[in-house]
Amino acid sequence: MISDRFDAVVFDLDGTLIDSEPDLRAALNATLAVYGRDAVTRPQVIQMIGDGVPKLVERGFDATGGQPDEPPETAIETFLNFYEGKAAELSTPFPGAVEALRKLRQLGMPLGVCTNKPQRPTEEILDVFAIAEHFSAVVGGDSLDGIRKPDGRHLGAVLERLSATPARAVMVGDNHNDAATAQSLGVPFVAVSFGYARGPVADLGADVVIDHFDDLPQALETLAGAA
Repeated sequence: MISDRFDAVVFDLDGTLIDSEPDLRAALNATLAVYGRDAVTRPQVIQMIGDGVPKLVERGFDATGGQPDEPPETAIETFLNFYEGKAAELSTPFPGAVEALRKLRQLGMPLGVCTNKPQRPTEEILDVFAIAEHFSAVVGGDSLDGIRKPDGRHLGAVLERLSATPARAVMVGDNHNDAATAQSLGVPFVAVSFGYARGPVADLGADVVIDHFDDLPQALETLAGAA
């Protein structure tokens, strides 16, 4: 049984549970338009996601002519003004994600979120899709002073709030930051093949790769049996 081996499952958000790129792109393009820049496309934005809002905005400007003359905080604030309150207008959960969370909670499995997205839009998204109730710990990228993935202390903070140890936890994510974070603590890592990885998912070094959330229970059973 999964619950005999693991005390917590921790999820990344963008590119793992939620296809959040459409709303991120809308806010980024609105920000770029303020500066007279061209819009960026979905394939471009997918390659920019994963390291938090400051990096997303920086990469958006790099792709459209370089950084503006003013301090970067100004453009970041502009982005957040466009994004917060509208972080779930175009986004959707990936197929099977909501049902997978429900099944894990039925097993009594504590769940957490470890994301580089800021805390407020993270909570907004979880509320809009009515999945906040499934999570006992949610730690955004601006919740810890200067700490975010791939720093293992980010995942460690989630596990601490879940009263779980790395040895009895699993991380589910889609990119190099998730893989590095899990691996730094010795936490088994499940990669989704449908997310925002910037290269082949096979290169992430995941313990298991899943193509759909319907495959997650079996992946966890496989990891439990391998322990």
